[in-house]
Amino acid sequence: MEHLERCARVLRATLVRAAVRRYLPWALAASMLAGSFLKELSPLPESYLSNKRNVLNVYFVKVAWAWTFCLLLPFIALTNYHLTGKAGLVLRRLSTLLVGTAIWYVCTAIFSNVEHYTGSCYKSPALEGTRKEQNKQQCHQEGGFWHGFDISGHSFLLSFCALMIVEEMAVLHEVKTDRSHHLHTAITTLEVALGFLTFVWVCMFLCTAVYFHDLSQKVFGTLFGLLGWYGTYGFWYLKSFSPGLPPQSSSSNLKQDSYKK
Repeated sequence: MEHLERCARVLRATLVRAAVRRYLPWALAASMLAGSFLKELSPLPESYLSNKRNVLNVYFVKVAWAWTFCLLLPFIALTNYHLTGKAGLVLRRLSTLLVGTAIWYVCTAIFSNVEHYTGSCYKSPALEGTRKEQNKQQCHQEGGFWHGFDISGHSFLLSFCALMIVEEMAVLHEVKTDRSHHLHTAITTLEVALGFLTFVWVCMFLCTAVYFHDLSQKVFGTLFGLLGWYGTYGFWYLKSFSPGLPPQSSSSNLKQDSYKK
C-alpha cells in the first residue's frame, strides 16, 4: 500500500495538475508532427515497439477504449459519489462514458468508410496488379492487399483516451479520504492504474508517430482525437444540458479560464 501511496502522490503532483490538462493537447499534436517528420527524414531503426505484435499493442492498444472505459467507470462512480452523495449526479457523470463510446464508434466507422471508398485491391504490397475484390475483407481473403487512405485509428483513440483520463482525474484535487477507509484504497488503486494507462497511451501514441502511418493519416487521426476531447470537455460539458465536468470547487470558472488561455 505504501508503494501505491507514493505513486499516487507523484501523480497528483504531475498528471492531475491543471497545466497538464491545458498543455497536453498541444504536446500530443507537436509530438505527432515531430515523430512523423523523424519517420520521413531519418527513420529510427526497427525495435520491439515497431513490431505490431508487441505486448502493449496487442493487449492494450487494440482494446484501448475497453481499458479506458473499465477503469474510468468505477473511478468516476466512486469519486463523484464521494463528493456529491447523489446517485443522480453520478449517473449523469457516468454518461460521459456513453458519449465517449459513441465518439469512438462513429469515428472508427468514418475511418473504415474512408479507407473503403478511397481504396483498391492489389496483388502485392508494391501496389502492382489490381484485383476485382470490392472490399477490404474480401481482398484479404483472396490473398490481396487493400490500399486506401487509412486514417490513423491509433492516433485518434490514444490521444482521445489520454485526454479524457486526465480530465476525469482532475476530480482528485477535491477528494479527501481517510487512509484507513476502504474507499481510500479503492480510489488510490484506480488512480495509479489510470496514471499507468495514460503513460501507456502517450508512449504508444509516440510510437505510432515515429513508426507507423503517413503524416497526413496521423494528422487526421490526431485531429479527430483532439476534436472529440474539445467538443466535449471544452465545449458541451460546460453547458447545463450535458453530462457536466468532474465536480470541483469553482469548476466552471476554472475550466473557462483554462480554455481561454
